[in-house]
Amino acid sequence: MQKDFWPNSKVAVIGGGSWGTVLANLAARNCREVRVWLRSEDQAREMNSTRRNERYAPGLALHERVHAMSDLERVLGKSPDGPGAGSDGVQAVIWVLPSDACRAQAKRIAPLLRGDEVVLHATKGIEQGTLKRVSEILAEELPLKRIGVISGPNLAREVAAGEPAATVVASAFPEVVDAGRALLKAERFQILASRDVIGCEWAGTLKNILAIASGTLDALQLGWNARAMLITHGLEEMVRFGVAMGAEQGTFLGLAGMGDLLATCSSPLSRNYRVGLRLGKGERIEAILGDLGSTAEGVRTTRAVREFARLHRIHMPITEGVFELLEGQKPVAEILRAFL
Repeated sequence: MQKDFWPNSKVAVIGGGSWGTVLANLAARNCREVRVWLRSEDQAREMNSTRRNERYAPGLALHERVHAMSDLERVLGKSPDGPGAGSDGVQAVIWVLPSDACRAQAKRIAPLLRGDEVVLHATKGIEQGTLKRVSEILAEELPLKRIGVISGPNLAREVAAGEPAATVVASAFPEVVDAGRALLKAERFQILASRDVIGCEWAGTLKNILAIASGTLDALQLGWNARAMLITHGLEEMVRFGVAMGAEQGTFLGLAGMGDLLATCSSPLSRNYRVGLRLGKGERIEAILGDLGSTAEGVRTTRAVREFARLHRIHMPITEGVFELLEGQKPVAEILRAFL
């Protein structure tokens, strides 16, 4: 691929939440234009006029090459008139939607793609019922095969603030990894490569369960020894489940596994951690999710993973404990025994 290809490219970001907005800003420094798709036309207009996304990324000034849109045809360059007309298609798609929206939106987007685009997804969750990873869903629904995953200890607010961070771009296609490196490169944002798509996706998914457990420990005002026990036993659960699903064990010991686990289990910036914190204080899950205003993938993931683990006899006591916590089946202090 020629040296100036990505600097002259156009990129679509599907999803304008906190991480989608931050990724769009990173990519805008390295390409010609970034089009962010949002469901709400009012939100898109507000982002374009104020150059902010205060709801999801407060304080972040949007790069001049970031443009928000609610029309998927315009975003992907298939509109019969206007800025997205004719051959004004994108060369890469960064997918940042909640897992439960992935298949439906992929079906909508499929007719708008040429088939030669590169797709990188940053969704840390799985499809309920099928337990399929997001890359599997996209491969089934989109008319292309060059798909990769972005995963790691990426608390969006810290990346937006320019604090040192790193992520993993994984794909079976080297050109997808190259695209991720070219589009997301920044002075204080390190990008590592991997071929273990299964491991990166399951690591990013399973750590959300443990973040809920970690928040609960903090609600009970337990110390660092307890957190160390939780993280250690939790990593063992992640490895057991991930290897059973076809992942490489080593992936869980690296940035996409242990790195992401440490960040998510230790920071109030994590949505799943905040869910666990409030559950530990006795609040009901329905009220917590109603207040959160954004997706906590760990809630859905816990139920699906627990069912699969029980069916296939995979030993996951922390996951079982988080499930009981979410269902309100036992007092928090009793569930604590499963965590530790």
